[in-house]
Amino acid sequence: MPTHLVAALRELRATIENTIGPVDAPIGLVLGSGLGAVAGQIENAKRIPYAQLPHMATSTVAGHAGELVVGTWQGKRVVALSGRVHFYEGHGLQQVVMAVRLLAWLGVDTLVVTNAAGSTSPAMQPGDLMLITDHINLTGSNPLIGANEPALGPRFPDMTQAYDPELRALTLAMAQKHGIPLHQGVYVGLTGPSYETPAEVRMVGLLGGHAVGMSTVAEVIAARHMGMRVLGLSCVTNLGAGLGTGALDHAHVAEVARFATDRMTRLVAAVVDALPADLPVHARAS
Repeated sequence: MPTHLVAALRELRATIENTIGPVDAPIGLVLGSGLGAVAGQIENAKRIPYAQLPHMATSTVAGHAGELVVGTWQGKRVVALSGRVHFYEGHGLQQVVMAVRLLAWLGVDTLVVTNAAGSTSPAMQPGDLMLITDHINLTGSNPLIGANEPALGPRFPDMTQAYDPELRALTLAMAQKHGIPLHQGVYVGLTGPSYETPAEVRMVGLLGGHAVGMSTVAEVIAARHMGMRVLGLSCVTNLGAGLGTGALDHAHVAEVARFATDRMTRLVAAVVDALPADLPVHARAS
């Protein structure tokens, strides 16, 4: 698998560069459910649907456009994944993280990952934003299982600071400066696609989790494996099962995410604007 993975990444990068030219973007964005509006703000954008890229899976989930967008945002060169694929769609974790690995090979050194998540406490209500300080992997798997390819990263990558402290401090400062309320907490990743039971929500809370979702964790593991700095942000779209009234459904999740898009977009825009102009481009793998 590793040899095949490296070959796939080489082919992906070559396809993109043959289509739109070298990317060399130091900032990457992963845009989750209902948060794709950022992609529409990217200037001089060049877009490639995932379906046109070899080895890339396409998303089957509403609210995920499924395209790679390259251009300029807040005066910085960026590449965005407008939509992601999920483990629960039937893809292996190697496939789930393929796009994030590709970002590193396109030059991304600083990665901003966003998602929609459920709250494990009434302290965070639908529409709130949460800065991810750490995560707990309850998916029962890991994208690094199997033989390791040194060209991608070390066999045993350190996850002590999975979410970069400097980026977190910058984000808190930008939230305060622009008057954007921002919680901090631990994100817990489960597989889905069923929503959690009330007992599972209580368990996550007891384990120290503040928000729960079906993405992000595998992506962050792969990003850290490849040496990228990571900033994680959750849009709280619902109270976890047992904390609110009524049934949970994806249409409501996407609706709340769209409602909170303005605040999330303003926050991420402020962070990108505040990042140094001379951010390094990730070392290109051969």
